[in-house]
Amino acid sequence: MSHQTFAHTHRVTYAECTMGNHVYYGRYLDLLEEARGEFFRDLGLTFKQLHEGDTLFPVVEARLRYKGAARYDEVLRIEVWLREMERVRLEFSYRVLNEAEKLIFEATTIHACTNTRDQLKRLPEDLLVKLHPYLALPIQK
Repeated sequence: MSHQTFAHTHRVTYAECTMGNHVYYGRYLDLLEEARGEFFRDLGLTFKQLHEGDTLFPVVEARLRYKGAARYDEVLRIEVWLREMERVRLEFSYRVLNEAEKLIFEATTIHACTNTRDQLKRLPEDLLVKLHPYLALPIQK
């Protein structure tokens, strides 16, 4: 990979599981939100700070692909990087692996950059600089 990847760990709670002892499919979106929040925190910004600075990143699209089941008490590694970064748009990619390094789940989320009045705005320049190392650059031919 030609880019940095942020990794966040999460232990599966009983509340996240179905009676069949696997993570309920809708809960994976919560895991992505948790990892993305920690990614921004690692960059030195919290969602609260961004909000106070009149910058929000609502999800406008999510694509999910399940490859296996995560189960109660497993420790998952959620990898996060940027697939695309445009003037008013971010696309994140994710991989979720269990302790045995088995791929459990892959996803992408697309976010618009808006102000608190839901108007599109350019990504802040200082944020672009912080995000750039995590951007997957196209392979040069």
